[in-house]
Amino acid sequence: MAPPDFCCCQREQPAKLCIAQYTRIVKSMDRHPMHQKKHASEPIERLQVVREAEGSPSRRAALSATGKTYAELELVYDAFNAKLFGGQLPGCLLTLQREKRTYGYFSSERFGNTRGDTVDEIAINPAYVAIMPLIEVLQTIAHEMVHQWQAHFGKPGRTRYHNEAFGNKMESIGLMPSHTGKPGGRRTGDCMADYPIDGGLFLIVCAELITNDFRISWYDRFGAHAPISPGDHPAVGHDLPEAAMAIAAHEGVVLAPLSNKPGATNRSNRSKYACGCRPKINVWGKPGLDLSCNVCFSRFDEINGGEDATVVTSNED
Repeated sequence: MAPPDFCCCQREQPAKLCIAQYTRIVKSMDRHPMHQKKHASEPIERLQVVREAEGSPSRRAALSATGKTYAELELVYDAFNAKLFGGQLPGCLLTLQREKRTYGYFSSERFGNTRGDTVDEIAINPAYVAIMPLIEVLQTIAHEMVHQWQAHFGKPGRTRYHNEAFGNKMESIGLMPSHTGKPGGRRTGDCMADYPIDGGLFLIVCAELITNDFRISWYDRFGAHAPISPGDHPAVGHDLPEAAMAIAAHEGVVLAPLSNKPGATNRSNRSKYACGCRPKINVWGKPGLDLSCNVCFSRFDEINGGEDATVVTSNED
């Protein structure tokens, strides 16, 4: 599957670690003398959060969802860093950001602290996670990690351009860059996707990760568009665990109707749809249509109410 603006690059560690092991490591860090000293001034605040969680089922569920979501993403990052990048990458701050017509992005030195330290950001768009196979989410994280590798050890292309060096690094980790997300697409350009190389390192690492019971627990119910068919993904036919091709919207996650997204305003009985072409191709039709473009091979995103409508996906760079 290829989204409209596959990757949007702004301005530009053990692989078998399970969630339980990750939690034990975090707790052991919390018991470390240096860590205790650092947080010695805030025991009251931390205790208050714990007490609130104990007394409120909704608060307890929210804390669990937050912890699981970011632990799962960091688990993928750590496994890929160890197995695909030889542990070279310096770490990053993983975030969830709704960006229009993109699965994710990398932003170099995006965050900083009062000591002058900086850290890169890798963002994943949650609006797509429930409507595409798990393998595509993993591809997105690996794709953005290649941008991070290039920022630290290579020569990035201008702004959003995916250059030849980017393509070579992608191939070295087992992903083939393609502007369509399928075989035969261009290897370089502004809007790029990718697909797994048969027998490549990426598929080997993903199979190991998913076989060890990796999963994503929480999904954005307001998807960017209707779920894709698993058979449309280029990873079909590869030797992968069944869970790799699972789509949450087909596995029990109940999506909200596209026309009922928060902030959506549609004063007419039709919606505007735009694809990823440059210039864009726009079409109009009834709300909730599932449309694909035969030019850029992306799906049309729905924009309710015509020219003055509120965009019901997320914001673009």
